[in-house]
Amino acid sequence: MIGKVVRMVAALGLAAVLTACGGASAGGPATGEASGTAEVTLRIGDQKAGSQVLLTAAGELGKLPYKVTWAQFTSGPPLLEAVNAGGVDLGGVGNTPPIFAAAARSKIAVVAAERQSVAGSAIVVPSGSTLTSPAALKGRRVAVAKGSSAHYHLLAVLKKENLTFKDITVNYLQPADALAAFSAGQIDAWAIWDPYTSQALLRNNAKVLVNGKDYVNGYAFQVAGQAALADTAKAEAIRDYLSRLQRAKLWANTHQAEWARVWAKETGLPIEVTTAAAANRTTTPVPIDEALIASEQEMADAFTAEGLIPGKVAFADFADRRFNDIVTKDA
Repeated sequence: MIGKVVRMVAALGLAAVLTACGGASAGGPATGEASGTAEVTLRIGDQKAGSQVLLTAAGELGKLPYKVTWAQFTSGPPLLEAVNAGGVDLGGVGNTPPIFAAAARSKIAVVAAERQSVAGSAIVVPSGSTLTSPAALKGRRVAVAKGSSAHYHLLAVLKKENLTFKDITVNYLQPADALAAFSAGQIDAWAIWDPYTSQALLRNNAKVLVNGKDYVNGYAFQVAGQAALADTAKAEAIRDYLSRLQRAKLWANTHQAEWARVWAKETGLPIEVTTAAAANRTTTPVPIDEALIASEQEMADAFTAEGLIPGKVAFADFADRRFNDIVTKDA
């Protein structure tokens, strides 16, 4: 039944692409920047409080030398389903969705990376819960989005306690459904990321059982479709977009209050939630290098060992380093 739900969510995510919400576009090409992209439309997959809102807040969508359309997704896995299907060209996800996409032999490539604070990654429990340690998760009902960054966080926590997924009752739920189940007392714990972590803590009086420290690598990625990367003009637009997104994220690091206000206005989240989430989402752009690939490979191997993905994934085969020079450009 859970697998059926996941497939339905993925299908809904792809349907969102096919009826993509209105995007931002602007006039002619910027001088010396992506000058051959005037007729290009870059189709970008996004998540709640994601790239579109951030780029808007940082003033990076004012004059694009190409057109942009946006499609919203509930989490990274359905977004990458759409990238693989050609419904969108690229989008931002956490550290785990590319591993599941690679295991499915999807036509994707990781093109940019960053390291975020791990404070926003958490396994939370209700305010009245008697759970006080990760070891107490044994035999409990735990919600997590399959293939999300929280999925690996949960795996790492269980592994450290000499537990496996067979020792808990897993409820594979997307964030909105998990929040409803959490609020109704239908689950004992919820593995999640910001802004949902801050929302659960501030609006549902949840408690952090364990955060991401010493469990997760904090990486997040921009992932593009191989077909988009093979198109010279579209690849040039992707380069420009990645530069703008990097500048926006560096801006957010030093303008947290302003970022939180725009975030709240655009998403309807309470300002106290976005303020906390903004503080937890400090970002450092990093190159796609051997250390990053090794860290992701270790994660992939852990999923394989647990039987959560089929076969062995060679993460390096899905890494595209052509945009690494952008990292030092603004940082």
